[in-house]
Amino acid sequence: MYHQHSRALQDRFDTRRLADRCAQTLVHAEFSYEDRAFIESRPMFFLATADAEGRPDCSYKGGLPGFVRVTGPAELAFPSYDGDGTFKSLGNALANPHVGMLFLDFERPRRLRVKGSVSVSADDPLMGEFEGAQLLVRVRAEKIFQNCPRYLHRMQLVELSAYAPGEGKTPPVPEWKSFPHFRDVLPRK
Repeated sequence: MYHQHSRALQDRFDTRRLADRCAQTLVHAEFSYEDRAFIESRPMFFLATADAEGRPDCSYKGGLPGFVRVTGPAELAFPSYDGDGTFKSLGNALANPHVGMLFLDFERPRRLRVKGSVSVSADDPLMGEFEGAQLLVRVRAEKIFQNCPRYLHRMQLVELSAYAPGEGKTPPVPEWKSFPHFRDVLPRK
């Protein structure tokens, strides 16, 4: 769970015992019923990736609640929707499969982290179950854990994005796709 640099800081601030206790009591390798319910209720999460050289990137992933599904004891899946076409996160994941996911609840402060390895597929059997999916991403969880939510600011969801794909719903075309400097380079679709 911790490398030498984490340990050096833990020792400096006398938190090694606390860090060990957190690892012993909070970290697990399979999703609990509560983990599953929490993850599947979230309309968003943050995905941390790194390229082949280890340079990090973090992106926001959003959809309708349930767009991330726990598909096995230590596996979850989510769709990759039409975005800006840069494929930073998934390109990184193909080069370096180690990812981190952060699920948040701002209304009843709660945080859940998932660390694992990812696979990306265009022909996954679940593709048809996610309206608007271009690809399907599966994450094999290695470490799942809650951590202290005390610094989460309490916020309220005002409205789900009109762009989030859903059954029987046609999302509007984003305004940026009509900008002159992008119009001529948009995908044929």
